[in-house]
Amino acid sequence: MFNWTATQRNVAFACFACWMLDAFDFFILVFVLSDLAGWFHTNIANVSISIMLTLAVRPIGALLFGRLAEKFGRRPILMVNVLMFSLFELLSAWSPTLGLFIAFRVIYGIAMGGIWGVASSLAMETIPDRSRGLMSGIFQAGYPGGYLLASIIYGLFYALVGWRGMFLIGALPVLLLPFIYFKVPESPVWLAARERKESVALLPVFRTHWKLCVYLVILMACFNFFSHGTQDLYPTFLKVQHGFDPHTVSLIAIGYNIAAMLGGITFGSLSERIGRKKAMITASLLALPMLPLWAFSSGSLTIGIGAFLMQFMVQGAWGVIPSYLTELVPANSRAVLPGFVYQLGNLLASVNATLQATVAESHGNNYGLAMALVAGTVAILIAILVSFGRETRGLTISGSVGAQRE
Repeated sequence: MFNWTATQRNVAFACFACWMLDAFDFFILVFVLSDLAGWFHTNIANVSISIMLTLAVRPIGALLFGRLAEKFGRRPILMVNVLMFSLFELLSAWSPTLGLFIAFRVIYGIAMGGIWGVASSLAMETIPDRSRGLMSGIFQAGYPGGYLLASIIYGLFYALVGWRGMFLIGALPVLLLPFIYFKVPESPVWLAARERKESVALLPVFRTHWKLCVYLVILMACFNFFSHGTQDLYPTFLKVQHGFDPHTVSLIAIGYNIAAMLGGITFGSLSERIGRKKAMITASLLALPMLPLWAFSSGSLTIGIGAFLMQFMVQGAWGVIPSYLTELVPANSRAVLPGFVYQLGNLLASVNATLQATVAESHGNNYGLAMALVAGTVAILIAILVSFGRETRGLTISGSVGAQRE
């Protein structure tokens, strides 16, 4: 990383920041689910439908913005994406009814769906190939980084601004646009493809690689159940099941999101030495012994330690995903296909929050039980599915090394 050029560092920062701020806007909602339920006179399960729909429409955004990024370049489409999700985060704050709130979250979800694929392709095609595992971990750490930022903002400002103010703060990512405009260049791989007048025909890619696409959608469904199943209702678990105050919830969330960032970077870097598959399998299986401490212990300190260890492993497995998906898909579809299969997996996993809330409420608000059932099941499934995949460590893709060897 220290050998990267200034331009490569700018690209790395911008892509990380886009994904982090996108996640920040998403996770603001998980901290105020119970508040929204009270404001709109309904229950948490009904409000959690907004999470489900946000996740469900993300494939639309991945396909739409990914296709535009293949045609017009990663950089301008990334800027449009940031503008859109900031705008609809702002509109969420002004929702007079639950119906309008859900409608704004749906449109926000479409915008959110485009960020991961466009930003990850720009990053992976710009940084040196030898650093792709590290960049993968750094980029994916933006997701828990956004959760961490939301945790801090919730702890510091919620008592002052309320739930509407939290969404107003969520519009601040728009301030990232000047940095991208002035400091971030276009992907060298996309520029080279434009010079060769290459075009992307997505349907032939799907037809030729349909087995890979199906495999990746199933894998990403498990990964999204793994992350959302351990994150989305955890603040509610802390507040409702254990009765912790906002300050304690914020401190625990800050701790486990720091762990998540460290886990992503650790296993992302480790994947350059032991391989992508071994890194993901190791992290997912190590999550299993963390389940009792994470979901069934009592006391803020014990729960905080369990949450720290669990998220280190969950996001450790996730830290390999940006490089793994980029390396698996065909060269002329990297802005659209990784993000699309990722978000289709999100679509399958979009029922998670409503499912877990329903299970918890039917068992006396036992959110720990609901979360543990999901997390334990998908940890095993991830290890099995990854074992059948292809190892991709060492593949050359970036435009920084001249000829492309694929």
